[in-house]
Amino acid sequence: MSENQNQTQNQEPSKLTGQLHSLKGSVVEAVGDMTGASSWSQSGKEEHSRGEGEYKAAQAKGYVEGLTDKAGGYKDSVVGAVSGDKDQQVQGNAQKEKGHAQAELNKPQ
Repeated sequence: MSENQNQTQNQEPSKLTGQLHSLKGSVVEAVGDMTGASSWSQSGKEEHSRGEGEYKAAQAKGYVEGLTDKAGGYKDSVVGAVSGDKDQQVQGNAQKEKGHAQAELNKPQ
């Protein structure tokens, strides 16, 4: 396994890195198809697939983090409202909205 693949496996998934690997894989596959180099075609397909997987993993991670923030913000908002702590309520509402936006941005399709 190459050093680059080891680095990717040890890091958090990234949407950008996933897209780059997907694109690179598609280009390598196309070159392999045009030249008849089956090893390039196969290598490109594999890299494209890994890139798509990394993108989806990063998307899922972002979605879960968004839902977690949304739930935590909702809890803080309710506790603030019940206890009369307006600052906690406002901060909770802001966190809830931030979480909602992050979850929507990363919502699986």
